[in-house]
Amino acid sequence: MLQVAINGYGTIGKRVADAVRQQPDMEVLGVAKTRPNFEAETAIDKGFSLYAAVEEREHLFDEAGLEIAGPVEDLVDEADVVVDATPSGIGAQNKELYEEYDTPALYQGGEDADLVDVSFNARSNFAEAADADHVRVVSCNTTGLSRVIAPLREAYGVEKVRATLVRRGGDPGQTDRGPINDILPNPVTIPSHHGPDVETIFDDLDIDTLGMKVPATQMHMHSLNISLEEEVDADDVRELFADESRLFLIPERMNIDGSGKLKEYALDAGRPRGDLWENCIWEESISTVGNDLYLFQGIHQESDVVPENVDAIRAVTGSADAEESIEKTNETLGVGL
Repeated sequence: MLQVAINGYGTIGKRVADAVRQQPDMEVLGVAKTRPNFEAETAIDKGFSLYAAVEEREHLFDEAGLEIAGPVEDLVDEADVVVDATPSGIGAQNKELYEEYDTPALYQGGEDADLVDVSFNARSNFAEAADADHVRVVSCNTTGLSRVIAPLREAYGVEKVRATLVRRGGDPGQTDRGPINDILPNPVTIPSHHGPDVETIFDDLDIDTLGMKVPATQMHMHSLNISLEEEVDADDVRELFADESRLFLIPERMNIDGSGKLKEYALDAGRPRGDLWENCIWEESISTVGNDLYLFQGIHQESDVVPENVDAIRAVTGSADAEESIEKTNETLGVGL
């Protein structure tokens, strides 16, 4: 059983911890928090060993009546691999800790690509992370783009990707985020950071991205125009995508016209926290004109990187190949609506 440490038990960390617990070949060794809050209490209620991420704050857990198993250093030392799910920039500060204890580490997409040995997407470059010491699981948007681009490159070749990303202002629990009543070019410069980030997965890809921020919390929305190397019929693209386990084609009959209904569907389907691990592509939006492909997809920013983190654990430890890991992760989590 792979002993997995989770450093950071917030939006991503708590989801990864739950996902790791469901794997037959993994065990959550413990989770680390910087301060006591409802998530720290929930971790203990779920039976996860809780560690203090900041030594100077250990007393806060005692004062809150929460028992900790020790400092984060103990957790990292005992783990086979650590998933760093801390806020952007903190992972970079933690790298020295992981190196000190010679523990392979996974970081999230908010960290710079030059921090790590490889940026990771399970569908696109699983093998490149084999035996790496520092791996970055790319962001929710980059994950979503990579999942679409990979099969298209293999089947038809890709000349150019143009993506407009309409991004939520914040997660549902991020009360300090915005905008509240505005639509922002974010960034106002072109390209947004998402295109260069996708190029850390596909280094020869021609991609331009534009970003916007809107007053919503549910999901991101992508409008994609992909120029292929050959003319393709839209039905052929639908068939190609239907064979991809982490692409969910929303059929017209479901009458799902936006991210609100998507989340409602996920909740009705019994998904934990209403999570959507898959890209959610409106089937009727898939259109082709010559060799140009167009589509809309929804990306659930809180959860689509969760199965990728699980697969990355197997990749860095060499415990499975891409096909075996993806199949196992999908089966245990219930990926595939």
